[in-house]
Parts: sequence; structure tokens; C-alpha cells
Amino acid sequence: MSTPLIIVLIAIMVMVLIVQIARLTELSGILRGEEETEARDNRVQARWLLVFMIAFLVFCLWSAYYYKDYMLGFGPLEASSVHGKELDNLFSITLFFTGIVFIATQIALFWFSFRYRGEKGRKSMFLPHNNTLEIWWSVIPALVMCGLVAKGLVAWNNVMADVNEDEEAIEIEATGVQFNWILRYPGPDGALGTRDYHKITAANPLGQDYTDDKNLDDFLPDEIVLPVNHKVRVRITARDVLHDFYLPHFRVKMDAIPGIPTFFVFTPKETTQEFRDRLRASGKYDFLYDETDPSLGPYWKNVNFELACAELCGKGHFSMRRTVRIVSEAEYDAWLQSQKSYYLNSIRNSDDDPYKGQLLNVDVANRKAEFMDAFAKADTATSAAARIVRLNYVHFETGSATLTALSRYELANLIDVLDDHPDLRIELAGHTDNTGDAAANQELSQQRAESVRDYLVQHGINANRLTAVGYGQNRPVDTNDTEEGRQNNRRTEFQILN
Repeated sequence: MSTPLIIVLIAIMVMVLIVQIARLTELSGILRGEEETEARDNRVQARWLLVFMIAFLVFCLWSAYYYKDYMLGFGPLEASSVHGKELDNLFSITLFFTGIVFIATQIALFWFSFRYRGEKGRKSMFLPHNNTLEIWWSVIPALVMCGLVAKGLVAWNNVMADVNEDEEAIEIEATGVQFNWILRYPGPDGALGTRDYHKITAANPLGQDYTDDKNLDDFLPDEIVLPVNHKVRVRITARDVLHDFYLPHFRVKMDAIPGIPTFFVFTPKETTQEFRDRLRASGKYDFLYDETDPSLGPYWKNVNFELACAELCGKGHFSMRRTVRIVSEAEYDAWLQSQKSYYLNSIRNSDDDPYKGQLLNVDVANRKAEFMDAFAKADTATSAAARIVRLNYVHFETGSATLTALSRYELANLIDVLDDHPDLRIELAGHTDNTGDAAANQELSQQRAESVRDYLVQHGINANRLTAVGYGQNRPVDTNDTEEGRQNNRRTEFQILN
């Protein structure tokens, strides 16, 4: 006989047994009399209600004590922000008074069920009014509520205060969208650029207005990284439906509302590593972080602060999680340096770029940093090949040795290096791809190298420090099999000679 059939037969037998017991109870009640049966049932039920009350309250108190180290605000899960302690304290005070009411009402509920159970000859007393009782149960809760509201207002004013104009704070932005958080940080200018929802596209998910220069260095990371002990102001908004910006460990929770920006200000008071160390010290978080992958180790070693959505925003709501890392100031600065402008990485010279084909100040600055880094490496190199620096942004008019106007920015970087290193001697090398006549390419490359040399001399560099050599197509720096390679072979470069 199959297992499912056996289960079905057992279920049928249990149902038959229950029905038979009910019929026997009914028959015995008829034999003993309905009133006696009802009185007995009332006594039994009243006693069991008292037993249930005791077991229920004991379970509530035991479970609260047992799980206290896993609940926010207790044990090792105290708030990780400066303002969080005040909120936890307010919650504890509220829990104290509501806990008293909870226990008292449960005892009263079950005691009254026992004390005033139905018995033969007992009549209820009609009590329409009692001034003393009504005063007590009105005045005491009112006084407690006034105290809680007053303390809550003080906490609200402290927690919801915005930063002052002259106050130093890091400002970031979080935009909720089904089902994701789009995070935005300001770049080196320290300011977030303006947005216009009309400009939202697949490539521009926030609708950033790139005619506002403040947008040009903003970046969109995959996680929130913040320095410890620094005040942070978070701009919070949504692109589609209602979301909720929730950082449970920092006691931060604020609705993200489409069309109505909100904000929250908080100060992290411990790093992620310090939080992990606190969990480890408690001895409560030594269980495996992932039972399917024991190599990850204990929970405390892998846990992170997190950003979640605390609003039911759709079926993908559960996926709106982001890692939050709190680090030292030095680590934060290093992380900032590693981030790339979203505009430069994803928008520059695309159809969404209002400056397509133009050279911006940010481009000039980035190119200078790139050039200086390349020169620094070449200057300390020992091999001749490694002491060559390519002038990536020096261009010539098609088929000629005439420098384009924008080449002056890259040549200005080279002039700065030569001015800073008065003993430096370099060889300017011209190259071409293998398209066309080899002799013509050789002559063109020589003319282009000389054109760069003449430009440097015109701007104050001693000609004795400069050598111009054209290599034509004889010494390619890249492959001629691709367009990109051929473009690279048309570049000019210089080699450090001393």
C-alpha cells in the first residue's frame, strides 16, 4: 500500500474518531443534564485558560530574553550611528510602559475569564458608571502618553535636523526604482548636479542635466561607502512608485516619494570591521554565514551593513538591497580616487552628450593627469622602450603636418614637464600607418615630428634639448590590421634620452 493512501486512511480514521467522541460527549451531557455539563465545561475551560496565560507570558518573557542579542537595539546590535542611541532609548522606554500594559491586560483577560466563569445561580452585576475608575484609566495613560510624545518630539527635532550651510557634511543621493537603488555621489567639486525627469533615458537613468557642470564629475557606485565619524546627508527620491530608504543598523528610515525629495542626516560611529568585531566578541554569531559554502566562515566575519527598501513596492521588492561599507577616512579617500565619472564613462560623446565633439575642462584635467602619470613611469624606467611616452592627444590635419587646435593642451603638458626638468632631453618621434607610399609616409612623419619640435621651441623650450625623427611606417607602435591600431600608428611620441 502506498504511503499517500495510508496517510489519507489515517486522516479519515482521525476524523471519524473526533465525530464519535463529540457524539459521546453529547450523549453523556444528556444523561447528566445540560446544566451540570455546562458548569463542568466552564470550570475546566477557565482553569485551562489560566494555564495558557501562564505558559504564554512565560514564553513571551523567555523568548524576549533568548533573542535579545538578535534584535535591533539590544546586545551587540546597538545603533551604529550617533543619533541611533536616542531612538533606541525612546523605543526601550515605550517598550517598558507598553510591556506593563500588555502583561496587565493579559492577566486581567484570563483572570476575569476564570473568576467570573458561568456558574449556577450567579448573576452579573450591572455597573453603568464609576467615576474613580474612569479617572484612573484616563489620567494615567494620558500622563504616560504626554511623556512619550514630549520625548519623541525632542528626539524628532534632534534626528531630523538638517545640516547648516557652514557645516561640513558629505551629501549623496539615493533614488528608488523598481527594483533597484541608483546611488549618486558628487565628484571632486563636492556638489551634486541638477536633474530633469524629461531627460531620463536608458543611458541617463537619473535624468541628469549635463549642461550643469556639477554633473560632469558625479559618479554612480554599486554600494554606499562612507567614512566613519563624518556627517552624511542623503537625498532620497523615487523614480516610479513609493519606496523606503532603510538603513536598519543606523536607525535610518525615510520614504522615497516620486516628485517629493526627502532627506536624512546621520553620522556613522563605527566601521564595518568594528561592527564585525563586536558581533564576534558577543559569541552569538559564530554560526556559518552560508551553510552551502562553509569556506566563507562564521556569520560575523562576512556580515555587512545594508540598505534595503522597507516599502512593499512590487514583486521584486526583496531584491532592493545594497551593501553599505563604513571605512576609515584614508580608505574612503582611496575609494573616491578609484571612482570614475558616469558622464565621462557612459555619456561622453554619445547622443545624450550636449558637448559632443567639444573639449571640456574636465577632459583637459583628466588628460593632464594621464600624461603626468605616464611621464612619471617613463622617467623612472630603466629600459629604452619603457622610457617612451605617447602623445595621445596631439593630432594633425588630414594628410599634413599642421597641428590641430586642440593639440595645444597635450603639448602644454609636455612644456610643463620640460620646464620642471630643465636638464631633460627628449627625442620627438613621428609615425604613420602603412597606408600609401612608404617614402611619402617617411617624409610626413619627419615633418610632423619637426612640427611638434617647432611648437615647443616657440613656447620657450631650448632647441638643443629636442631631437625630431620621423620613422614613417617602419616602426609601428600597434597593429595595422584594425582601424584603432592604424590610428595609434599615426601618433607622435617622445623618448627620454637622459
